[in-house]
Parts: sequence; structure tokens; C-alpha cells
Amino acid sequence: MTTEELEQLLAQQPIALLHRLARGRVQRHFRTGKRRLIELLLRHSAENRAGFESDLLALIGERTARPAAPPPRPAVQPARHSAEARRAASAHQEQEPHEPAVTLQAWLEGIGVPPPQPFVPDPWQEDALAKLQTGDVIVSVPTGSGKTYVAVEAARRAMEENRTVIYASPLKALSNTKFTEFSRIFGADRVGILTGDRRDNGQAPLLIMTTEILRNLLYDAAGGEIDVRLDTLGLVIMDESQYLADPERGVVWEETIIFCPSQARLLLLSASIGNPHDIADWLTSIRSTPCHLIKHSKRTVPLRAGYLHPDGKLTPLFRTLGIPHGHPGQWHPEAKRLFARYEDETMPSGRRR
Repeated sequence: MTTEELEQLLAQQPIALLHRLARGRVQRHFRTGKRRLIELLLRHSAENRAGFESDLLALIGERTARPAAPPPRPAVQPARHSAEARRAASAHQEQEPHEPAVTLQAWLEGIGVPPPQPFVPDPWQEDALAKLQTGDVIVSVPTGSGKTYVAVEAARRAMEENRTVIYASPLKALSNTKFTEFSRIFGADRVGILTGDRRDNGQAPLLIMTTEILRNLLYDAAGGEIDVRLDTLGLVIMDESQYLADPERGVVWEETIIFCPSQARLLLLSASIGNPHDIADWLTSIRSTPCHLIKHSKRTVPLRAGYLHPDGKLTPLFRTLGIPHGHPGQWHPEAKRLFARYEDETMPSGRRR
């Protein structure tokens, strides 16, 4: 079919089908409106038009082949079907809860800057610092829970003992941010940075660098060329340590851990390690000190999900104040209405349902 015919056929399909077609073809397609999604699909179809058309027709055929909905049951059911009717009614209640959905005012309540109050470390933070005295530590806690406090306090204690501290991150941008942050906390004369683009104050007791730079320094030390004072190294902080699972860069994290001097403590920070127990067991097996796992699952700052329509209309995404676990279909009624309206508005003129 021609490009124009293909475009018309795509415009006739519901956006849910287009999202299924975009899987593996268009990145972040769920953030794209229907008109823009059609443009991206047409652009991608130029690479393999035949395969694209085949997949599209298959999805259309699958949709049209679905059996028609059964006719509604009579209001009065025979006695022998009463149990089945109760089960169906119960299932319907689970899909469409009777309790009223959260209001926008209730959803926004409490959002803002909290009032100033004295800082008190959480028990898991104190536990992590205590365990770091006897071995390596993996901190696996949600984003925003306070991993940076553990890193800062551990670095402070190590420098008070005249030990060198290295903070390694996967990104130059994050390294630059931490350099600014730690310089403000500890003083510019006590913090240095080593990346592929910058080399400032390389003899400072606290060095910020990318993980690749740290791995290379450890390689040089193994070959007899020591670029930093590894003999005084007391603490290595590895941020975003879920990169251990990265297919391309994970080997850098593994080699860094393997070559890390035995006298230095390892502090691994992450919010998204799927198997922290396995990582802790692995570190214990290859290092001379045990590895302790500090795992905390409760979010200090709870998440709320909302939907902002292009016209500025804001509504909760779910019926509940928080994000429901295991019930992703409990959409807020207003969000469902705005979804349908957005789909209708983004369809080409003359093709709206």
C-alpha cells in the first residue's frame, strides 16, 4: 500500500493498538500523542515496509477476530445460577470500586516544602555506618531516603582517621555535581575531582571520579604505577551500583570491586538493585571482610501519580491517594475521561470516533 493509504489505516486504529505496534520500534512511545506516534511509525516503516505492514495487519486481524460481547443477562437469574451471578458481581465490584475516588484537593494536600526541623538519622542510616566499621556495606533503599547522608558521614569519619576517600559515580555530570556538593560540605581544599575532562586538586583526601577512572587507577596500582595514595585508601563509595548489571559497563564495576585494596571499605549505594543479597554474598566471597546488606523498602517521601492534560487540566491518575500495588487498572474516573478526550483530539480531522 502507499504511504498515504498506510497513514489513513493507522489513523483509523485506536491508540492502544498503535502503542502495541510501536513496541520495539519507537522509544518512549507512551509519552507520544496519536498524531506524533503515527508520524514516528511511518518514519520507522521505511526501513522494512513489508514487515511493518504485516505486523499492522496482524494486530488489526487479532482485534477484529475477538468474539463479540455476550448479551446481557436478564435481571432475574435462575436459582441455579445465583452463585455464578454473585461471583460476577464481586468481580465487577473489584474492577469498579464503589468508594468515591480521591479528590484533586486531597491529592494535592501536604505537597510542598516541609517546615524546618532538626535532622535525626533513621535507624537504617545509623546501622549502615556501624556496619561499615566491620566490613563492606551495600545500601539498597528507595530514592530520596537518605543514601547521601550515609556517604557523607562515612567519608567524614574516614578523613578524621587520615584515610583517603574515593567517591565513584557512573556519569561525569554526577561526578561534577558531587564535587560541588562535597566542596561545600568539607571545604574546597579537601575535595578533588578526576574525570576524563577535569583534574583538580588530585592530592585531596576526598577524590571524586568516574568508575572507569577508578578502575584505571587500580590497574596502574596492580602494575606498580600508583597515581593516587592507595596505601592510605580507607573508603571507596560506589554510587548507582546497579550498573553492575549493565551489559556493557558492568564489567568495570566488577573489576573495580575485585581490584579494590583489602584495607579499604566498600560502600555500594543504589535504589534499584534487584538482587542485593546475591551481590552481598558475592562480595563476601571475594573480599577479606564480610559484606553487610542494609535494605529499606519504605519510601521516606511517598509517591503520588497524576495526569496533566495539554490544556492544563490536572487530575489524580488513580482512585487512591497513593500508587496502588497490583491494581494498575484502578484509574481515576477523571483521568479516564481525559485519556479518551486526548485520544479524540489527537486523531486526524475527519477520523475522530
